[in-house]
Amino acid sequence: MGIEEKLPSGVLLTTVEKVVGVVRKNSLWPATFGLACCAIEMIATAMPRYDIARFGAELFRPSPRQADLMIVAGTVTWKMAPPVRRIYLQMAEPRWVISMGSCATIGGPFAYGYSTLPGVNLIIPVDVYVPGCPPRPESLLQGLMLLQEKIKKTNFSGDRGRKYPSGDFSRYLPEDDPVRKDLESLFPPYIDAPDSAISRIAAT
Repeated sequence: MGIEEKLPSGVLLTTVEKVVGVVRKNSLWPATFGLACCAIEMIATAMPRYDIARFGAELFRPSPRQADLMIVAGTVTWKMAPPVRRIYLQMAEPRWVISMGSCATIGGPFAYGYSTLPGVNLIIPVDVYVPGCPPRPESLLQGLMLLQEKIKKTNFSGDRGRKYPSGDFSRYLPEDDPVRKDLESLFPPYIDAPDSAISRIAAT
């Protein structure tokens, strides 16, 4: 059935939010960013066999200021936590996060180790979790499709019901630890505000 049969009157009514949602979900620009072995699987999704371009996300951007999707692909150590948080803060709004693999989600085989975060959600809010060690490219594409459905239903307010990190690392790092000080400097007093540039500017 063609478009003429579906729309006999030639008129299609919708809302601006729905149009923007469709455009956003089909024009994701991931940051060129990988941490460990999951990054190899992420790179494979851009190859012809899996072709992430089918989902409008083939433009892996070299700068976080040009990207709106972070795929945390690999183990996040405490040493890498401040750079990951810093890259996230530099990304364009509205920004989205996929936690790829068990290492990024819960620490993976390095869980409970002194050097590894027990979950990237301690430093950035996560929209979609992709399980596996490492997950295959098909799993990442499934996670991308789930994220696209979430983007399609997101309203202009930007409140997505995500859990925001508190910025309290006293449970994991000693008081004088330089990594803890660096991380805490990236969590301003407006941490509880919705994740939008307007609210952050208004709170300063």
